[in-house]
Amino acid sequence: MIRTATPADIPVIHALVRDLATYEKAPDEAKATEEQLREALFGERPAAFAHIAQDDASGDVVGFSLWFLNFSTWRGVHGIYLEDLYVRPEARGGGHGKALLTELARICVERGYERLEWSVLDWNEPSINFYQALGARPQDEWTVYRLTDDALTSLGSPPPAAS
Repeated sequence: MIRTATPADIPVIHALVRDLATYEKAPDEAKATEEQLREALFGERPAAFAHIAQDDASGDVVGFSLWFLNFSTWRGVHGIYLEDLYVRPEARGGGHGKALLTELARICVERGYERLEWSVLDWNEPSINFYQALGARPQDEWTVYRLTDDALTSLGSPPPAAS
């Protein structure tokens, strides 16, 4: 079963984000707190959205997707950028990942969004194969760039006042 996340899901979403970071070999990079997730998903102006995958038999949460809107200047419409999709290892192969992506595709179709995009690590062959089996294609001609930490602060801070 796939459902929209609620504020009561914040602790499990936080735990799944940490599990995903460990899977992606970067546990120290997952610094988001439960409060930050709560504000982003359910604050006054939500900036992100989430869906929960529950096991049909047990009702246990086995995965999640977290996404936000992007915009294509070329197509003139919004799309969905999937920030995270994660299914616990013991639940993989049960259709939960496909169900999460199907729900996001349904939202795109229903709202007239023309893209559903995400990134995948080059070494993550099981995920790459899964995505390609669904019809997704890599955008090999694009390279993701990112500013964080000191580089972001340096670029975004005003220059020191002249003396």
